Amino acid sequence: MPQSTYGSGSERFGDAAKDQMKRVGEQAENVANRVAEQGRAAGEGMQEVAGNMKTALDRSIKDQPMATLAVAAIVGFVLGAIWKT
Repeated sequence: MPQSTYGSGSERFGDAAKDQMKRVGEQAENVANRVAEQGRAAGEGMQEVAGNMKTALDRSIKDQPMATLAVAAIVGFVLGAIWKT
């Protein structure tokens, strides 16, 4: 008789462990899905910003070509100085 009690206790322990592992797996999957969704949202936001920047740059080149060239030269100089250090 003691063996059957011991066996059923270990089975319950095994079942509890399986249930816990299943819950951990589901939680990990939920976290991965949320991270993927946030990544997609960030990518969409970056695409929108890039489109706005392109529109602004096109308008700036058309309306003020010399000022745009000067800003590009300054940005290039600063990036070059940062890169060199």
